[in-house]
Amino acid sequence: LDIAGAIAASQRARGRCATVAVEAMSFIAPVKVGDVLCVYCDILSVGTTSISVAVEAWVRRNKFWDRVKVTEAVFIYVALDEQGNKRPVEG
Repeated sequence: LDIAGAIAASQRARGRCATVAVEAMSFIAPVKVGDVLCVYCDILSVGTTSISVAVEAWVRRNKFWDRVKVTEAVFIYVALDEQGNKRPVEG
Protein backbone atom coordinates (compact mmCIF):
# COMPACT_ATOMS: atom_id res chain seq x y z
CA LEU A 1 0.00 0.00 0.00
CA ASP A 2 2.80 2.39 0.89
CA ILE A 3 4.54 1.84 -2.44
CA ALA A 4 1.33 2.40 -4.41
CA GLY A 5 0.68 5.62 -2.48
CA ALA A 6 4.28 6.74 -3.01
CA ILE A 7 3.93 6.24 -6.76
CA ALA A 8 0.82 8.46 -6.79
CA ALA A 9 2.51 11.09 -4.60
CA SER A 10 5.69 11.07 -6.73
CA GLN A 11 3.68 11.56 -9.91
CA ARG A 12 1.83 14.52 -8.35
CA ALA A 13 5.04 16.02 -6.92
CA ARG A 14 6.95 15.35 -10.14
CA GLY A 15 9.85 13.91 -8.18
CA ARG A 16 10.95 11.91 -5.16
CA CYS A 17 8.73 11.56 -2.10
CA ALA A 18 9.09 9.90 1.28
CA THR A 19 6.44 8.55 3.65
CA VAL A 20 6.19 10.67 6.79
CA ALA A 21 2.98 9.35 8.36
CA VAL A 22 0.13 6.89 8.16
CA GLU A 23 -2.96 8.76 9.38
CA ALA A 24 -5.24 5.74 9.45
CA MET A 25 -5.33 2.14 8.29
CA SER A 26 -8.27 -0.23 8.49
CA PHE A 27 -7.99 -3.93 7.77
CA ILE A 28 -11.50 -4.79 6.63
CA ALA A 29 -11.19 -8.36 5.36
CA PRO A 30 -8.42 -10.93 4.91
CA VAL A 31 -6.58 -11.51 1.64
CA LYS A 32 -6.80 -15.19 0.74
CA VAL A 33 -4.56 -17.43 -1.32
CA GLY A 34 -5.65 -17.12 -4.94
CA ASP A 35 -7.05 -13.58 -4.57
CA VAL A 36 -5.96 -10.98 -7.12
CA LEU A 37 -5.00 -7.79 -5.26
CA CYS A 38 -5.86 -4.41 -6.80
CA VAL A 39 -4.67 -1.14 -5.21
CA TYR A 40 -6.22 2.26 -5.96
CA CYS A 41 -4.96 5.70 -4.92
CA ASP A 42 -6.55 9.13 -4.77
CA ILE A 43 -4.82 12.41 -3.92
CA LEU A 44 -6.76 13.93 -1.00
CA SER A 45 -4.82 17.16 -0.51
CA VAL A 46 -1.61 18.92 -1.47
CA GLY A 47 0.22 21.19 0.95
CA THR A 48 3.35 23.25 0.50
CA THR A 49 5.66 20.21 0.78
CA SER A 50 3.26 17.36 1.60
CA ILE A 51 0.70 15.21 -0.18
CA SER A 52 -2.08 13.17 1.45
CA VAL A 53 -3.08 10.02 -0.43
CA ALA A 54 -6.06 7.73 0.18
CA VAL A 55 -5.18 4.13 -0.66
CA GLU A 56 -7.66 1.27 -1.01
CA ALA A 57 -6.90 -2.39 -1.57
CA TRP A 58 -9.52 -4.62 -3.14
CA VAL A 59 -9.39 -8.27 -4.12
CA ARG A 60 -11.01 -10.13 -6.97
CA ARG A 61 -12.07 -13.44 -5.57
CA ASN A 62 -13.45 -16.81 -6.71
CA LYS A 63 -14.60 -17.92 -10.14
CA PHE A 64 -17.11 -15.05 -10.33
CA TRP A 65 -14.39 -12.43 -9.67
CA ASP A 66 -16.35 -10.90 -6.80
CA ARG A 67 -14.75 -7.64 -5.62
CA VAL A 68 -14.12 -7.21 -1.89
CA LYS A 69 -12.50 -4.20 -0.20
CA VAL A 70 -9.81 -5.52 2.16
CA THR A 71 -7.89 -2.45 3.36
CA GLU A 72 -8.12 1.34 3.35
CA ALA A 73 -5.56 3.85 4.54
CA VAL A 74 -4.40 7.47 4.36
CA PHE A 75 -0.67 8.08 3.88
CA ILE A 76 1.19 11.40 4.09
CA TYR A 77 4.23 11.94 1.87
CA VAL A 78 6.72 14.79 1.64
CA ALA A 79 8.36 15.93 -1.60
CA LEU A 80 12.17 15.69 -1.60
CA ASP A 81 14.90 17.45 -3.56
CA GLU A 82 18.09 15.84 -4.90
CA GLN A 83 19.76 16.07 -1.47
CA GLY A 84 16.82 14.50 0.37
CA ASN A 85 15.54 17.77 1.85
CA LYS A 86 11.89 18.86 1.81
CA ARG A 87 10.94 20.90 -1.22
CA PRO A 88 7.76 22.61 -2.43
CA VAL A 89 5.32 20.51 -4.44
CA GLU A 90 5.18 21.76 -8.02
CA GLY A 91 1.95 22.98 -9.58
